[in-house]
Amino acid sequence: MTERIRKIYERLKKKEYRKLRNADEFLLSDSVYDEKDLALRSAFRLAEAAKAERAVLFAEDRIGMMRTIGKIPKLLRKEEAENLYRGRFVFDGGQVCNISSDYAGILSDGFLKKRKQIRGQLPRYERGSKEYNELAAMDICIDAVETIAEKYRQEAERMGISELAEALKNVPMHRPRSYYEALVMLRILNFTLWLNANKHNTLGRFDVYMYPFFKADLQSGRLDREKALELTSEFFIDLNFDSDLYPGEQQGDNGQSLVLGGIGTDGKDVFNELSEICLEASLSLNLIDPKLNIRVGKNTPDEIFYKGTLLTKQGLGFPQYSNDDVVIPALIKMGYDEQDARNYVVAACWEFIIPGVAYDIPNIDAFSYPQAVLKVLNEKLESCASFDDLMHALKEEIARRCREMAEATKNIFVEPSPFQSILMSGCIERARDIAEGGKYNNYGFHGAGLSTAADSLAAVRKLIYDDKAMTPAQLLEALRKNFEGFEGVRKACVDAPKMGNNDDYVDKIAAELTEYFADGLSGLRNERGGIFRAGTGSAMYYIWYSESLGATPDGRKAGEPFSANYSPSLNAKSEGVLSVIHSFTKPRLERVCNGGPLTLEFHDTLFRNEEGTKKVARLVKLFVESGGHQLQLNAINREALLDAQKHPEAHKNLIVRVWGWSGYFNELDPVYQEHIIKRLEFEQAG
Repeated sequence: MTERIRKIYERLKKKEYRKLRNADEFLLSDSVYDEKDLALRSAFRLAEAAKAERAVLFAEDRIGMMRTIGKIPKLLRKEEAENLYRGRFVFDGGQVCNISSDYAGILSDGFLKKRKQIRGQLPRYERGSKEYNELAAMDICIDAVETIAEKYRQEAERMGISELAEALKNVPMHRPRSYYEALVMLRILNFTLWLNANKHNTLGRFDVYMYPFFKADLQSGRLDREKALELTSEFFIDLNFDSDLYPGEQQGDNGQSLVLGGIGTDGKDVFNELSEICLEASLSLNLIDPKLNIRVGKNTPDEIFYKGTLLTKQGLGFPQYSNDDVVIPALIKMGYDEQDARNYVVAACWEFIIPGVAYDIPNIDAFSYPQAVLKVLNEKLESCASFDDLMHALKEEIARRCREMAEATKNIFVEPSPFQSILMSGCIERARDIAEGGKYNNYGFHGAGLSTAADSLAAVRKLIYDDKAMTPAQLLEALRKNFEGFEGVRKACVDAPKMGNNDDYVDKIAAELTEYFADGLSGLRNERGGIFRAGTGSAMYYIWYSESLGATPDGRKAGEPFSANYSPSLNAKSEGVLSVIHSFTKPRLERVCNGGPLTLEFHDTLFRNEEGTKKVARLVKLFVESGGHQLQLNAINREALLDAQKHPEAHKNLIVRVWGWSGYFNELDPVYQEHIIKRLEFEQAG
């Protein structure tokens, strides 16, 4: 880390920059709310925000930018929202979010070319028509971007930061002339998305769309590796100045996922020197944003797994690995074109999305396996003569719930986002906002509590149908009483086979459950013509769904949480990490490939020598070779976590992976802290 970067880094860590945010809420003028067309209103909001923003630079900045507006006003007045939302499905505040822009396209063109394209389209439509207003709104958004860039150009000139001032004479209106200018332009895009009230602004395949600028500079001698690392590090730091951590349920990263490596649209591996620089920058900075994801496959060199493991060792909760050998064929089977499938990226948490062309909503809802299991047990267990009969009833129940969930997403409302639309392929040509849909419009459902459900069914099969150790009535009574007075029943349930031990007795049940989930969504279409994608992630539902759920036959008591994502139950004993991998790669994961990683926790002592780090890297490769789709490794120390609860002041920078994001342990609610402490922790990689 150079001295210049260290100064920027220390400014971020001290958080003094937050004092530069306006304490008073930024208010829109009445004329903005008087505009009836919501696309134009969105553009006017961005225009007013751009005018209200103050350009803030420090002497050491070469990229810079920092949002000074404290809070972006909502697009709708309260009464308007109530009327528009009535009878509608409103997801995540009704805003366009969690998609990946066509960064390659906008960097190639620059905004001036986009403006000419928009103004060339306008005469095709009647003034005041929906299409005309959409294009006019895009045009206003480009003016807003130009306003922001010009403010920063003038401030850079005033402060004598000539390099930045010169760059801003060219970008973002024109194509960048260098890797440095490409970083400045990308920073402006990211900054403007935040200012436009977009969130979970993923960075996509950074090492693909930025590589042409990087390579050209290296070849011309304008840039060397050391300078590239310095600039990339500054860009990574600057991404943290626009929003004070995850603004939702908990405090953590902002979903600024960045993807490295993997197969390109031509089928060739794209991991390059810029990919390595990104890994090195992240390793040096120890920041939870941006969050790195590495695309890998059976032909990925061992060195890449090792470099990724060095980040895991750091304790950041990433990188997350995605297996091209599983994901790409799965996306093609879902209906994505081969080139688009090869170009997939990762959304804010883990879901697979296509940059530039798709408005998939990959986290629109979540299905609870244990809820379905308990319902069927309560209604059918005493009348089912065989375990097969019980599973058949469960399959019907899962299919019913899938139809119900799909039906609930109809009549969706999404606010227009003309600025985001400029950054998506085809929106200008069609004079259509991305909020109305893209090339792909698929919805994703998480699948929470798979291991709890599989373990529960394995216990039912063993104790009732195979061993006949108890009657259905005895088990159901024990569950209703939360095992109080039924300690022997609970012990038998806890001792029953558990997923994560490479035991087909339970693993085949888990595989069958994923098939039921996929079958239940198969053939269903949303109102935009898209499909419903089944996944293995849980998001926050491993807490939300479990809190109100009664005891389950795996020995779990009422209210106790499920495991996070795709991982063994909290009360499961495991034969070892290899057994877990074997168990969790048995299902046909291509059928539930919305995303959701196998999540494994390793004691941080495993990484304290070179051999331990190499073992973990080999384990990641084994997971890929075994057909796993997505993997998340965490380096934790249960003793340190317990001490952090007692002495939080001594562990201010303790980072943990929560579900699809990383956060500071001390800032989590106790329920999440306790869950992380209870997770299955491995002390060896074999």
